[in-house]
Amino acid sequence: MIIAKNLKKHFKVHKRPPGFGAAVKSLFSRTYETVKAVDGVSFTIERGERVGFLGPNGAGKTTTLKVLSGLLHPTSGEVTVEGFVPFERSAELLSKITLVMGQKSQLIWDLPPSETYAMNRAVFDVPQAQFDATLRELDELLELGPLVSKPTRQLSLGERMKCELAAALLHQPTTLFLDEPTIGLDVAMQVAIRDFIRAYNLKHSATVLLTSHYMDDVVALCPRIIVIDRGTLIHDGDLKGLIKQMDPDKRVSFTTASVIDDETLAKLGHVHSKEGKRVTLKVSESELPSTVSYILATLKASDLAIEDPPLEDILRTMFGKHSAAALEVEAP
Repeated sequence: MIIAKNLKKHFKVHKRPPGFGAAVKSLFSRTYETVKAVDGVSFTIERGERVGFLGPNGAGKTTTLKVLSGLLHPTSGEVTVEGFVPFERSAELLSKITLVMGQKSQLIWDLPPSETYAMNRAVFDVPQAQFDATLRELDELLELGPLVSKPTRQLSLGERMKCELAAALLHQPTTLFLDEPTIGLDVAMQVAIRDFIRAYNLKHSATVLLTSHYMDDVVALCPRIIVIDRGTLIHDGDLKGLIKQMDPDKRVSFTTASVIDDETLAKLGHVHSKEGKRVTLKVSESELPSTVSYILATLKASDLAIEDPPLEDILRTMFGKHSAAALEVEAP
């Protein structure tokens, strides 16, 4: 459904020093710098996949989504979405895709969302019966209720985000580009949005490409992740496989009846963190059974939990290694 081959998007950026003299000089002579926002990224996403698209700020995630949705023309490379070239902006493709950006609104500020929905129905030429049925489905999944009748400016951020999703999906797209759809939302609303995206994906076999700085979104929704940094792809594959490859040790957390000395803890393995009576160890899978048995039988611990390393830690390590490698290449 989504194919990118050696995708590149470069921008020419005007740079000048501060000051009035430099401003005047720039009217006659300008110095430009080429910024490689996306530089040779390739991947393929099949129908119905939910894929996390991750990277630090400035990595090129939003630029890639804009190219895939046809808002930007690529500098070079090949891109197809649902068999169409995005920047050609064919009506058939636009009826199959949607782009939701958490920091931008398509709702009309002073009017209720229902007015935006009516406008979108006309833009996409959705038959009235189909529109009514889809709106009922979205109302049920998102629990919109009276929100659609209130002016958008009176909605909270979470309420507005639910209405934004409904507006973006009224034409029943089969490819969803979601750029930070849960940004700024509280935990309960994040869970509600995630549940809705999963339900829509399963019901319509929709392809989902999701960017988010909330790793809970990615872990909950995306079995596969694509990671880019400095405009280049550094990982494409299974999320659990990446975690196991980068840091195979488990995190074993438990609470003890009294504070345990460091010497005793050292016998159990590497101490990842310790806050009062709460301890977290890094334990290899081979040593996990014996370590857990000792903790429960000898230390009389409670609230024991066994987890994979946080995805944030994995990505931080990846970005650090990639940045260090890039600096070595750039060094004279």
